[in-house]
Amino acid sequence: MTCNHCVAKVKNELLKLGNVISADIQLSSPEAIISMTKHIGTATLQQAVSKAGDYTIAESGSPRTGRHAHAGAATEEKPSYFPILLLFGFITGITLLVQAGKSSFDGMQWITDFMAGFFLVFSFFKLMNLEGFAEGYSHYDVVAKRFVAWGYIYPFIELLLGIAFLMRFEPLVTNMVTFVVMSISTYGVVKNLLRKTPFQCACLGTIIKLPLSKLTLLEDLLMVVMSLLMVVKIL
Repeated sequence: MTCNHCVAKVKNELLKLGNVISADIQLSSPEAIISMTKHIGTATLQQAVSKAGDYTIAESGSPRTGRHAHAGAATEEKPSYFPILLLFGFITGITLLVQAGKSSFDGMQWITDFMAGFFLVFSFFKLMNLEGFAEGYSHYDVVAKRFVAWGYIYPFIELLLGIAFLMRFEPLVTNMVTFVVMSISTYGVVKNLLRKTPFQCACLGTIIKLPLSKLTLLEDLLMVVMSLLMVVKIL
């Protein structure tokens, strides 16, 4: 590989393989650290990288063959949903504490605070590596697949929605935008889950690696349902 464009092509082909949740490609080494939910043989990995160009991949420590040969390491990872569950727990707990300080529990205000916290926290993780998020998101989101720019815009939309919910800015408009945006995201997740094509979930950016799963679907559906409830309540 001679440039970052080569790296991107190889990574893209590897991520298309079932059960691959991440592929860290190093140009200088050159090395590919591949994480997967189920072991994939070297021959299958070779077929994938060959689609990107005249490249060879071998297990780390094995003799290199050919001018374009590369060393690779493949590791199996068991998916951990603890980080995302912990975040949901924190957001839920903090927003419930806000309601605890009031004379009576207001369900609609709690939903608004929860959604504000959700979008602010999740946009933060995405913005920590905007380029990485955009690349990962393009593998399963129906809009980002066609328009790469959407992956760069999406975290800022989440950030603005979080601020809008926090400031109670035009509740009807804010919830309608949320419903549309999250419905599109949900459709992309459902489509890939039905195909049973494993991808790394980009909901927490590239900092915390999660496989695309029913938990991702639940997260998106939760936002869709909450925003719909708010729209109905306002109308």
